[in-house]
Amino acid sequence: MSQALLIKNGTIVNDDEILKADVLVKNGKIVEIGQNLHSEGAVLVEADGRLVIPGGIDPHTHMQLPFMGEVAVDDFYTGTRAALAGGTTMIIDFVIPSKDSTPLKAYKQWRDWADPKVCCDYALSMAITTWNEEVSKEMQMVTMPEYGINSFKFFLAYKGVFMVQDDEFYQGMLQCAKIGALARVHAENGPVIAEKAKALLDMGITGPEGHTQSRPEELEAEATNRACVLAGQANCPLYVVHVMSKGAARAIAHHRQKGSVVFGEPIAAGLGTDGSHYYSEDWLTAARHVMSPPLSRDPTTPEALMKLLACGELHLVGTDNCTFNCQQKLAGKHDFTKIPNGVNGVEDRMSIVWERGVHRGVMDPMRFVAVTSSTCAKIFNIYPRKGRIAVGSDADIVIWNAKATKVISKDHHHQAVDYNIFEGQEVHGVAEMTISRGNIVWEDGQLSVEGGAGKFVHLPPYCPYVFAAVQQREKVIQPRAVKRAPVEEMAAAKISEIQNGTRAKVPPGGGSKISFA
Repeated sequence: MSQALLIKNGTIVNDDEILKADVLVKNGKIVEIGQNLHSEGAVLVEADGRLVIPGGIDPHTHMQLPFMGEVAVDDFYTGTRAALAGGTTMIIDFVIPSKDSTPLKAYKQWRDWADPKVCCDYALSMAITTWNEEVSKEMQMVTMPEYGINSFKFFLAYKGVFMVQDDEFYQGMLQCAKIGALARVHAENGPVIAEKAKALLDMGITGPEGHTQSRPEELEAEATNRACVLAGQANCPLYVVHVMSKGAARAIAHHRQKGSVVFGEPIAAGLGTDGSHYYSEDWLTAARHVMSPPLSRDPTTPEALMKLLACGELHLVGTDNCTFNCQQKLAGKHDFTKIPNGVNGVEDRMSIVWERGVHRGVMDPMRFVAVTSSTCAKIFNIYPRKGRIAVGSDADIVIWNAKATKVISKDHHHQAVDYNIFEGQEVHGVAEMTISRGNIVWEDGQLSVEGGAGKFVHLPPYCPYVFAAVQQREKVIQPRAVKRAPVEEMAAAKISEIQNGTRAKVPPGGGSKISFA
Protein backbone atom coordinates (compact mmCIF):
# COMPACT_ATOMS: atom_id res chain seq x y z
CA MET A 1 0.00 0.00 0.00
CA SER A 2 1.41 3.40 -0.95
CA GLN A 3 1.76 6.22 1.56
CA ALA A 4 -0.48 9.30 1.33
CA LEU A 5 1.08 12.19 -0.60
CA LEU A 6 0.10 15.85 -0.63
CA ILE A 7 1.42 17.77 -3.63
CA LYS A 8 1.32 21.46 -2.74
CA ASN A 9 1.46 24.69 -4.75
CA GLY A 10 2.03 23.14 -8.16
CA THR A 11 0.43 24.04 -11.48
CA ILE A 12 -1.68 21.17 -12.81
CA VAL A 13 -1.57 20.67 -16.56
CA ASN A 14 -4.07 18.41 -18.31
CA ASP A 15 -4.67 18.23 -22.03
CA ASP A 16 -7.48 20.79 -21.75
CA GLU A 17 -6.67 22.94 -18.71
CA ILE A 18 -4.00 24.62 -16.60
CA LEU A 19 -4.82 25.41 -12.99
CA LYS A 20 -3.08 26.12 -9.73
CA ALA A 21 -4.16 23.55 -7.13
CA ASP A 22 -2.99 20.99 -4.58
CA VAL A 23 -3.32 17.25 -5.17
CA LEU A 24 -3.96 14.63 -2.48
CA VAL A 25 -3.02 11.01 -3.16
CA LYS A 26 -4.10 8.00 -1.12
CA ASN A 27 -3.87 4.28 -1.84
CA GLY A 28 -2.50 4.85 -5.32
CA LYS A 29 -5.34 7.14 -6.42
CA ILE A 30 -5.93 10.87 -6.64
CA VAL A 31 -8.60 11.54 -4.02
CA GLU A 32 -8.83 15.33 -3.87
CA ILE A 33 -7.82 18.40 -5.88
CA GLY A 34 -8.27 21.90 -4.53
CA GLN A 35 -6.85 24.95 -2.83
CA ASN A 36 -5.06 24.85 0.53
CA LEU A 37 -5.51 21.12 1.08
CA HIS A 38 -4.33 19.47 4.30
CA SER A 39 -3.95 15.81 5.25
CA GLU A 40 -2.64 14.54 8.55
CA GLY A 41 0.33 12.23 8.09
CA ALA A 42 0.69 12.68 4.33
CA VAL A 43 4.14 13.11 2.84
CA LEU A 44 4.45 16.69 1.63
CA VAL A 45 5.67 17.21 -1.94
CA GLU A 46 6.47 20.86 -2.60
CA ALA A 47 5.77 21.68 -6.27
CA ASP A 48 5.91 25.48 -6.26
CA GLY A 49 7.18 26.69 -9.63
CA ARG A 50 6.73 23.22 -11.10
CA LEU A 51 4.13 21.61 -13.33
CA VAL A 52 2.07 18.67 -12.07
CA ILE A 53 1.33 16.50 -15.11
CA PRO A 54 -0.02 13.02 -15.82
CA GLY A 55 2.67 10.38 -16.08
CA GLY A 56 3.79 9.81 -19.64
CA ILE A 57 2.51 6.82 -21.59
CA ASP A 58 4.78 5.38 -24.28
CA PRO A 59 2.52 3.58 -26.78
CA HIS A 60 5.28 1.73 -28.60
CA THR A 61 8.14 -0.23 -27.04
CA HIS A 62 9.94 -3.52 -27.66
CA MET A 63 11.57 -4.63 -24.41
CA GLN A 64 13.87 -7.70 -24.63
CA LEU A 65 12.54 -8.44 -28.12
CA PRO A 66 14.13 -11.45 -29.86
CA PHE A 67 14.92 -10.10 -33.33
CA MET A 68 17.42 -10.74 -36.12
CA GLY A 69 19.27 -13.33 -34.08
CA GLU A 70 19.69 -11.04 -31.06
CA VAL A 71 17.66 -10.01 -28.02
CA ALA A 72 17.15 -6.33 -27.20
CA VAL A 73 19.38 -5.43 -24.24
CA ASP A 74 16.82 -3.26 -22.47
CA ASP A 75 14.51 -5.80 -20.88
CA PHE A 76 11.32 -5.14 -18.94
CA TYR A 77 13.38 -4.22 -15.86
CA THR A 78 15.99 -1.81 -17.23
CA GLY A 79 13.60 -0.43 -19.83
CA THR A 80 10.84 0.45 -17.40
CA ARG A 81 13.27 1.84 -14.81
CA ALA A 82 14.61 4.14 -17.49
CA ALA A 83 11.06 5.11 -18.46
CA LEU A 84 10.34 6.23 -14.89
CA ALA A 85 13.53 8.29 -14.77
CA GLY A 86 12.27 10.20 -17.79
CA GLY A 87 8.73 10.75 -16.54
CA THR A 88 6.98 7.85 -18.30
CA THR A 89 4.82 5.77 -15.96
CA MET A 90 3.33 3.30 -18.43
CA ILE A 91 4.41 1.55 -21.62
CA ILE A 92 2.56 -0.46 -24.24
CA ASP A 93 4.80 -3.24 -25.49
CA PHE A 94 4.27 -5.61 -28.42
CA VAL A 95 3.65 -9.34 -28.35
CA ILE A 96 5.17 -10.56 -31.64
CA PRO A 97 4.56 -14.23 -32.43
CA SER A 98 6.89 -15.95 -34.87
CA LYS A 99 5.18 -17.26 -37.99
CA ASP A 100 5.08 -20.77 -36.53
CA SER A 101 3.62 -19.64 -33.19
CA THR A 102 0.15 -18.44 -32.19
CA PRO A 103 -1.15 -15.28 -30.50
CA LEU A 104 -2.00 -17.10 -27.27
CA LYS A 105 1.39 -18.80 -26.92
CA ALA A 106 3.20 -15.55 -27.55
CA TYR A 107 0.95 -13.65 -25.15
CA LYS A 108 1.82 -16.05 -22.33
CA GLN A 109 5.53 -15.73 -23.12
CA TRP A 110 5.45 -11.93 -22.94
CA ARG A 111 3.52 -11.96 -19.67
CA ASP A 112 6.05 -14.40 -18.22
CA TRP A 113 8.88 -12.10 -19.27
CA ALA A 114 7.28 -8.86 -18.12
CA ASP A 115 5.30 -9.45 -14.93
CA PRO A 116 8.24 -10.17 -12.58
CA LYS A 117 10.37 -7.35 -14.00
CA VAL A 118 8.25 -4.29 -14.78
CA CYS A 119 8.89 -1.24 -12.63
CA CYS A 120 6.00 0.76 -14.10
CA ASP A 121 2.58 -0.24 -15.37
CA TYR A 122 2.38 -1.80 -18.80
CA ALA A 123 -0.08 -3.07 -21.37
CA LEU A 124 0.30 -5.14 -24.50
CA SER A 125 -0.52 -4.78 -28.16
CA MET A 126 -0.24 -7.84 -30.41
CA ALA A 127 1.36 -8.31 -33.81
CA ILE A 128 -0.24 -10.58 -36.39
CA THR A 129 2.53 -12.14 -38.46
CA THR A 130 0.58 -14.81 -40.32
CA TRP A 131 -3.05 -15.38 -41.19
CA ASN A 132 -5.27 -18.42 -40.80
CA GLU A 133 -8.49 -19.40 -39.07
CA GLU A 134 -6.75 -20.20 -35.78
CA VAL A 135 -5.14 -16.76 -35.67
CA SER A 136 -8.50 -15.15 -36.38
CA LYS A 137 -10.14 -17.03 -33.49
CA GLU A 138 -7.31 -16.25 -31.06
CA MET A 139 -7.51 -12.56 -31.94
CA GLN A 140 -11.04 -12.59 -30.59
CA MET A 141 -9.98 -14.55 -27.51
CA VAL A 142 -7.25 -12.13 -26.46
CA THR A 143 -9.65 -9.18 -26.55
CA MET A 144 -11.57 -10.79 -23.68
CA PRO A 145 -11.17 -9.17 -20.23
CA GLU A 146 -8.81 -11.84 -18.89
CA TYR A 147 -6.26 -11.05 -21.61
CA GLY A 148 -6.77 -7.31 -22.11
CA ILE A 149 -5.60 -6.78 -25.71
CA ASN A 150 -7.42 -4.17 -27.82
CA SER A 151 -5.04 -3.55 -30.74
CA PHE A 152 -3.24 -5.60 -33.36
CA LYS A 153 -0.21 -4.63 -35.40
CA PHE A 154 0.45 -5.67 -38.98
CA PHE A 155 3.88 -5.43 -40.60
CA LEU A 156 4.08 -4.48 -44.27
CA ALA A 157 7.86 -4.92 -44.02
CA TYR A 158 10.38 -7.58 -42.94
CA LYS A 159 9.55 -9.95 -45.76
CA GLY A 160 9.65 -13.59 -44.68
CA VAL A 161 9.85 -12.70 -40.99
CA PHE A 162 6.94 -10.58 -39.78
CA MET A 163 5.38 -9.30 -43.00
CA VAL A 164 1.81 -10.08 -44.04
CA GLN A 165 0.45 -9.79 -47.57
CA ASP A 166 -2.15 -7.16 -48.42
CA ASP A 167 -4.99 -9.68 -48.49
CA GLU A 168 -3.96 -10.98 -45.05
CA PHE A 169 -3.74 -7.42 -43.76
CA TYR A 170 -7.22 -6.71 -45.12
CA GLN A 171 -8.66 -9.87 -43.55
CA GLY A 172 -6.99 -8.97 -40.27
CA MET A 173 -8.56 -5.52 -40.30
CA LEU A 174 -11.99 -6.97 -41.03
CA GLN A 175 -11.55 -9.09 -37.91
CA CYS A 176 -10.33 -6.08 -35.91
CA ALA A 177 -13.44 -4.12 -36.88
CA LYS A 178 -15.63 -7.08 -35.93
CA ILE A 179 -14.13 -7.52 -32.45
CA GLY A 180 -13.70 -3.83 -31.60
CA ALA A 181 -9.91 -3.71 -31.82
CA LEU A 182 -7.67 -1.03 -33.30
CA ALA A 183 -5.45 -2.02 -36.23
CA ARG A 184 -1.87 -0.74 -36.10
CA VAL A 185 0.46 -0.85 -39.06
CA HIS A 186 4.19 -0.72 -39.78
CA ALA A 187 3.91 0.91 -43.20
CA GLU A 188 6.69 0.08 -45.65
CA ASN A 189 6.85 -1.88 -48.91
CA GLY A 190 8.57 -5.11 -47.90
CA PRO A 191 8.91 -6.76 -51.33
CA VAL A 192 10.40 -3.66 -52.96
CA ILE A 193 12.77 -3.12 -50.02
CA ALA A 194 14.02 -6.71 -50.39
CA GLU A 195 14.74 -6.16 -54.07
CA LYS A 196 16.48 -2.84 -53.48
CA ALA A 197 18.60 -4.30 -50.67
CA LYS A 198 19.74 -7.13 -52.91
CA ALA A 199 20.66 -4.70 -55.69
CA LEU A 200 22.66 -2.50 -53.32
CA LEU A 201 24.58 -5.46 -51.92
CA ASP A 202 25.33 -6.63 -55.47
CA MET A 203 26.79 -3.16 -56.09
CA GLY A 204 29.10 -3.56 -53.09
CA ILE A 205 27.20 -1.16 -50.81
CA THR A 206 27.30 -3.12 -47.56
CA GLY A 207 27.44 -0.38 -44.89
CA PRO A 208 24.61 1.26 -42.93
CA GLU A 209 24.11 3.79 -45.73
CA GLY A 210 22.63 0.91 -47.69
CA HIS A 211 19.88 0.56 -45.10
CA THR A 212 18.44 4.01 -45.74
CA GLN A 213 18.92 3.74 -49.52
CA SER A 214 17.01 0.46 -49.60
CA ARG A 215 14.08 2.07 -47.77
CA PRO A 216 13.43 5.44 -49.45
CA GLU A 217 10.80 7.67 -47.86
CA GLU A 218 8.54 7.30 -50.90
CA LEU A 219 8.00 3.66 -49.97
CA GLU A 220 6.85 4.63 -46.48
CA ALA A 221 4.45 7.17 -47.97
CA GLU A 222 3.15 4.64 -50.51
CA ALA A 223 2.59 1.98 -47.86
CA THR A 224 0.93 4.46 -45.50
CA ASN A 225 -1.50 5.52 -48.20
CA ARG A 226 -2.14 1.89 -49.13
CA ALA A 227 -2.79 0.95 -45.51
CA CYS A 228 -5.24 3.83 -45.12
CA VAL A 229 -7.08 2.82 -48.30
CA LEU A 230 -7.37 -0.79 -47.17
CA ALA A 231 -8.49 0.28 -43.69
CA GLY A 232 -11.21 2.37 -45.31
CA GLN A 233 -12.38 -0.63 -47.31
CA ALA A 234 -12.47 -2.71 -44.12
CA ASN A 235 -14.13 0.15 -42.17
CA CYS A 236 -11.47 -0.34 -39.52
CA PRO A 237 -9.81 2.40 -37.44
CA LEU A 238 -6.08 2.54 -38.18
CA TYR A 239 -3.04 3.63 -36.18
CA VAL A 240 0.16 4.19 -38.15
CA VAL A 241 3.20 3.52 -35.95
CA HIS A 242 6.50 5.40 -36.22
CA VAL A 243 5.59 8.03 -38.83
CA MET A 244 9.08 8.98 -40.01
CA SER A 245 8.56 11.16 -43.10
CA LYS A 246 6.56 14.12 -44.37
CA GLY A 247 5.08 11.96 -47.11
CA ALA A 248 3.65 9.45 -44.65
CA ALA A 249 2.25 12.28 -42.53
CA ARG A 250 0.63 13.85 -45.60
CA ALA A 251 -1.02 10.52 -46.46
CA ILE A 252 -2.53 10.32 -42.97
CA ALA A 253 -3.80 13.90 -43.18
CA HIS A 254 -5.33 13.22 -46.62
CA HIS A 255 -7.35 10.27 -45.36
CA ARG A 256 -8.40 12.01 -42.16
CA GLN A 257 -9.72 14.89 -44.25
CA LYS A 258 -11.88 12.34 -46.07
CA GLY A 259 -13.34 11.22 -42.76
CA SER A 260 -11.22 8.14 -42.09
CA VAL A 261 -10.34 7.25 -38.49
CA VAL A 262 -6.53 7.25 -38.70
CA PHE A 263 -4.02 8.10 -35.99
CA GLY A 264 -0.36 8.97 -36.63
CA GLU A 265 2.49 8.27 -34.19
CA PRO A 266 5.85 9.95 -34.73
CA ILE A 267 8.58 8.79 -32.36
CA ALA A 268 11.20 10.50 -30.23
CA ALA A 269 13.99 9.48 -32.60
CA GLY A 270 12.27 11.05 -35.59
CA LEU A 271 11.62 14.26 -33.65
CA GLY A 272 15.05 14.53 -32.04
CA THR A 273 17.50 13.61 -34.79
CA ASP A 274 17.72 12.78 -38.49
CA GLY A 275 19.21 10.33 -40.98
CA SER A 276 22.41 12.21 -41.76
CA HIS A 277 24.16 9.79 -39.38
CA TYR A 278 23.82 6.93 -41.88
CA TYR A 279 26.58 8.54 -43.92
CA SER A 280 29.02 8.93 -41.04
CA GLU A 281 32.51 7.61 -41.81
CA ASP A 282 32.39 5.85 -38.46
CA TRP A 283 30.58 2.54 -39.09
CA LEU A 284 29.28 2.19 -35.52
CA THR A 285 27.89 5.72 -35.44
CA ALA A 286 25.92 4.95 -38.56
CA ALA A 287 24.82 1.49 -37.39
CA ARG A 288 23.57 2.77 -34.04
CA HIS A 289 20.90 4.75 -35.90
CA VAL A 290 19.66 1.84 -38.01
CA MET A 291 15.93 1.37 -37.53
CA SER A 292 12.94 0.82 -39.80
CA PRO A 293 11.58 2.93 -41.30
CA PRO A 294 14.88 4.79 -41.21
CA LEU A 295 15.36 8.29 -39.88
CA SER A 296 14.59 10.88 -42.53
CA ARG A 297 17.55 12.18 -44.50
CA ASP A 298 15.70 15.50 -44.86
CA PRO A 299 17.01 17.70 -42.00
CA THR A 300 13.75 19.66 -41.91
CA THR A 301 11.64 16.61 -41.14
CA PRO A 302 11.92 16.63 -37.30
CA GLU A 303 10.60 20.19 -37.08
CA ALA A 304 7.87 19.45 -39.64
CA LEU A 305 6.66 16.42 -37.69
CA MET A 306 6.64 18.40 -34.45
CA LYS A 307 4.48 21.10 -36.05
CA LEU A 308 2.07 18.46 -37.32
CA LEU A 309 1.84 17.12 -33.76
CA ALA A 310 1.18 20.61 -32.46
CA CYS A 311 -1.69 21.26 -34.87
CA GLY A 312 -3.31 17.84 -34.47
CA GLU A 313 -2.46 16.28 -37.84
CA LEU A 314 -0.35 13.76 -35.89
CA HIS A 315 -1.53 12.60 -32.53
CA LEU A 316 0.86 11.06 -30.00
CA VAL A 317 4.53 10.29 -29.50
CA GLY A 318 6.01 6.82 -29.02
CA THR A 319 9.60 5.60 -29.14
CA ASP A 320 9.76 2.20 -30.84
CA ASN A 321 12.39 1.63 -28.14
CA CYS A 322 14.28 -1.51 -29.20
CA THR A 323 17.91 -1.38 -28.19
CA PHE A 324 20.83 -3.46 -29.42
CA ASN A 325 24.31 -2.67 -28.15
CA CYS A 326 27.35 -1.99 -30.29
CA GLN A 327 28.50 -5.60 -30.23
CA GLN A 328 25.09 -6.74 -31.43
CA LYS A 329 25.03 -4.12 -34.19
CA LEU A 330 28.33 -5.58 -35.46
CA ALA A 331 26.40 -8.63 -36.65
CA GLY A 332 25.86 -6.62 -39.84
CA LYS A 333 29.43 -5.38 -40.30
CA HIS A 334 29.59 -6.89 -43.80
CA ASP A 335 25.89 -6.69 -44.70
CA PHE A 336 23.58 -3.86 -43.68
CA THR A 337 20.55 -6.16 -43.83
CA LYS A 338 21.92 -8.01 -40.80
CA ILE A 339 22.30 -4.96 -38.55
CA PRO A 340 19.69 -5.40 -35.78
CA ASN A 341 17.09 -2.66 -36.23
CA GLY A 342 16.30 -0.44 -33.27
CA VAL A 343 17.20 2.64 -31.22
CA ASN A 344 16.65 4.04 -27.72
CA GLY A 345 14.16 6.67 -26.62
CA VAL A 346 12.02 5.51 -23.67
CA GLU A 347 13.98 7.56 -21.14
CA ASP A 348 14.38 10.73 -23.20
CA ARG A 349 11.00 10.93 -24.99
CA MET A 350 9.38 13.45 -22.65
CA SER A 351 12.33 15.85 -22.61
CA ILE A 352 12.83 15.61 -26.38
CA VAL A 353 9.19 16.57 -26.98
CA TRP A 354 9.34 19.41 -24.45
CA GLU A 355 12.59 20.77 -25.94
CA ARG A 356 11.54 20.54 -29.59
CA GLY A 357 7.91 21.40 -28.93
CA VAL A 358 7.19 23.59 -25.93
CA HIS A 359 10.57 25.20 -25.33
CA ARG A 360 10.85 26.21 -28.99
CA GLY A 361 7.37 27.69 -28.98
CA VAL A 362 5.76 25.13 -31.28
CA MET A 363 3.19 23.74 -28.82
CA ASP A 364 1.76 24.67 -25.44
CA PRO A 365 2.03 22.59 -22.25
CA MET A 366 -1.51 21.24 -22.65
CA ARG A 367 -0.69 19.86 -26.08
CA PHE A 368 2.50 18.39 -24.61
CA VAL A 369 0.39 16.45 -22.09
CA ALA A 370 -1.91 15.33 -24.89
CA VAL A 371 0.82 13.93 -27.16
CA THR A 372 2.84 12.31 -24.37
CA SER A 373 0.00 10.88 -22.26
CA SER A 374 -3.68 11.77 -22.59
CA THR A 375 -4.28 10.92 -26.25
CA CYS A 376 -2.66 7.53 -25.77
CA ALA A 377 -4.92 6.85 -22.78
CA LYS A 378 -7.94 7.81 -24.88
CA ILE A 379 -7.00 5.72 -27.92
CA PHE A 380 -6.32 2.63 -25.80
CA ASN A 381 -9.48 3.05 -23.70
CA ILE A 382 -8.00 3.72 -20.25
CA TYR A 383 -8.85 7.42 -19.92
CA PRO A 384 -9.28 9.07 -17.43
CA ARG A 385 -7.87 6.28 -15.27
CA LYS A 386 -4.57 7.13 -16.95
CA GLY A 387 -3.53 10.31 -18.70
CA ARG A 388 -5.23 12.84 -16.43
CA ILE A 389 -4.81 14.60 -13.11
CA ALA A 390 -8.33 14.12 -11.76
CA VAL A 391 -10.11 12.71 -8.73
CA GLY A 392 -10.36 8.95 -9.19
CA SER A 393 -7.44 8.72 -11.63
CA ASP A 394 -4.42 6.56 -10.91
CA ALA A 395 -1.71 8.44 -9.06
CA ASP A 396 0.77 8.32 -11.96
CA ILE A 397 2.09 11.85 -11.63
CA VAL A 398 5.19 13.74 -12.70
CA ILE A 399 6.54 16.88 -11.08
CA TRP A 400 7.94 18.56 -14.21
CA ASN A 401 10.57 21.27 -14.04
CA ALA A 402 10.23 23.25 -17.23
CA LYS A 403 13.22 25.45 -16.40
CA ALA A 404 15.72 22.68 -15.63
CA THR A 405 18.11 21.42 -18.28
CA LYS A 406 20.15 18.30 -18.81
CA VAL A 407 22.61 17.02 -21.37
CA ILE A 408 21.62 13.60 -22.67
CA SER A 409 24.40 11.02 -22.56
CA LYS A 410 24.96 7.30 -22.36
CA ASP A 411 27.26 8.03 -19.42
CA HIS A 412 24.37 8.75 -17.09
CA HIS A 413 21.22 7.41 -18.70
CA HIS A 414 19.52 4.42 -17.09
CA GLN A 415 19.09 2.21 -20.15
CA ALA A 416 21.24 -0.87 -20.62
CA VAL A 417 22.28 0.09 -24.15
CA ASP A 418 25.84 1.44 -24.49
CA TYR A 419 25.07 4.48 -26.64
CA ASN A 420 22.39 7.15 -26.96
CA ILE A 421 21.24 8.52 -30.31
CA PHE A 422 20.62 11.91 -28.64
CA GLU A 423 24.16 12.01 -27.23
CA GLY A 424 25.25 15.54 -26.28
CA GLN A 425 21.89 17.24 -26.82
CA GLU A 426 20.92 19.75 -24.16
CA VAL A 427 17.22 19.66 -23.39
CA HIS A 428 14.98 21.90 -21.33
CA GLY A 429 12.30 20.26 -19.24
CA VAL A 430 12.98 17.30 -16.97
CA ALA A 431 11.08 14.99 -14.67
CA GLU A 432 12.10 16.17 -11.21
CA MET A 433 9.93 13.57 -9.49
CA THR A 434 8.00 10.59 -10.80
CA ILE A 435 5.14 9.06 -8.84
CA SER A 436 3.94 5.63 -9.96
CA ARG A 437 0.87 4.02 -8.40
CA GLY A 438 1.12 6.56 -5.60
CA ASN A 439 4.77 5.81 -4.80
CA ILE A 440 7.67 8.20 -5.32
CA VAL A 441 9.98 6.17 -7.55
CA TRP A 442 12.25 8.90 -8.99
CA GLU A 443 13.51 11.85 -6.97
CA ASP A 444 16.72 13.88 -6.82
CA GLY A 445 18.19 11.86 -9.65
CA GLN A 446 17.68 8.55 -7.86
CA LEU A 447 15.44 5.61 -8.67
CA SER A 448 13.73 3.75 -5.85
CA VAL A 449 11.74 0.91 -7.36
CA GLU A 450 11.92 -2.86 -7.65
CA GLY A 451 11.04 -5.23 -10.45
CA GLY A 452 7.43 -6.30 -10.32
CA ALA A 453 6.25 -3.00 -8.84
CA GLY A 454 4.40 -2.23 -12.05
CA LYS A 455 1.20 -3.99 -12.98
CA PHE A 456 -0.42 -5.23 -16.15
CA VAL A 457 -3.18 -2.94 -17.43
CA HIS A 458 -6.05 -4.59 -19.31
CA LEU A 459 -7.18 -2.59 -22.35
CA PRO A 460 -10.91 -2.99 -23.14
CA PRO A 461 -12.12 -3.25 -26.78
CA TYR A 462 -14.68 -1.00 -28.49
CA CYS A 463 -13.09 2.24 -27.37
CA PRO A 464 -15.57 5.09 -28.02
CA TYR A 465 -12.72 7.48 -28.88
CA VAL A 466 -11.78 5.12 -31.72
CA PHE A 467 -15.03 3.41 -32.71
CA ALA A 468 -17.75 6.03 -32.18
CA ALA A 469 -18.17 6.70 -35.91
CA VAL A 470 -17.57 3.19 -37.18
CA GLN A 471 -21.04 1.74 -36.63
CA GLN A 472 -22.78 4.60 -38.44
CA ARG A 473 -20.22 4.49 -41.24
CA GLU A 474 -20.98 0.80 -41.65
CA LYS A 475 -24.58 1.71 -42.45
CA VAL A 476 -23.56 4.48 -44.85
CA ILE A 477 -21.13 2.36 -46.87
CA GLN A 478 -23.30 -0.74 -47.11
CA PRO A 479 -23.26 -2.16 -50.67
CA ARG A 480 -26.56 -1.66 -52.48
CA ALA A 481 -28.23 -3.70 -55.17
CA VAL A 482 -30.35 -2.46 -58.10
CA LYS A 483 -33.77 -4.10 -58.46
CA ARG A 484 -34.34 -5.30 -62.02
CA ALA A 485 -36.62 -7.66 -63.87
CA PRO A 486 -35.14 -11.12 -64.38
CA VAL A 487 -32.30 -10.95 -66.90
CA GLU A 488 -33.86 -13.64 -69.07
CA GLU A 489 -37.11 -11.64 -69.47
CA MET A 490 -35.27 -8.39 -70.23
CA ALA A 491 -33.00 -10.04 -72.79
CA ALA A 492 -35.90 -11.81 -74.51
CA ALA A 493 -37.87 -8.57 -74.77
CA LYS A 494 -34.95 -6.68 -76.29
CA ILE A 495 -34.21 -9.43 -78.80
CA SER A 496 -37.87 -9.60 -79.80
CA GLU A 497 -37.99 -5.84 -80.28
CA ILE A 498 -35.00 -5.89 -82.58
CA GLN A 499 -36.20 -8.87 -84.59
CA ASN A 500 -39.65 -7.30 -85.11
CA GLY A 501 -38.48 -4.44 -87.28
CA THR A 502 -36.46 -2.15 -85.14
CA ARG A 503 -33.70 -0.56 -87.25
CA ALA A 504 -30.78 1.62 -86.53
CA LYS A 505 -31.04 5.30 -87.52
CA VAL A 506 -28.26 7.77 -88.11
CA PRO A 507 -28.95 10.94 -86.14
CA PRO A 508 -29.37 14.25 -88.02
CA GLY A 509 -26.10 15.86 -89.00
CA GLY A 510 -24.44 12.63 -90.03
CA GLY A 511 -22.95 11.92 -86.63
CA SER A 512 -21.71 8.53 -85.63
CA LYS A 513 -24.08 8.15 -82.68
CA ILE A 514 -26.43 5.18 -83.20
CA SER A 515 -29.96 5.05 -81.79
CA PHE A 516 -32.77 2.54 -82.21
CA ALA A 517 -36.21 3.51 -83.47
